[in-house]
Formats: sequence, C-alpha cells, structure tokens
Amino acid sequence: MTQEKLAFEAELDLTYIGGIERGRRNPSLLAMAKIARALSVPLAKLLSD
Repeated sequence: MTQEKLAFEAELDLTYIGGIERGRRNPSLLAMAKIARALSVPLAKLLSD
C-alpha cells in the first residue's frame, strides 16, 4: 500500500504518514487506530512485537 492510499484510507494527512514512517513523528493512539483500521489489522497486532 502506498503512503498516499494509506493516508486516504486512514483519513490522515500524507505528510503525517510519511513522518511516522521516517520516525520523525510519534503517532497518537487515535492515529494508530485509524492506521490499523485502514490496514485491516487489529490495533493490538499493530502494537505487538
């Protein structure tokens, strides 16, 4: 999935997604929940090792 598609599906800004991927931003719990939903994975799986 591209950053652009993830940003659209998660209803987040593209630059925010890019910042998370580069490690320059720390996503909030709400943002992580939106990303998990967009990726169709449980939030717990996104947060686990």
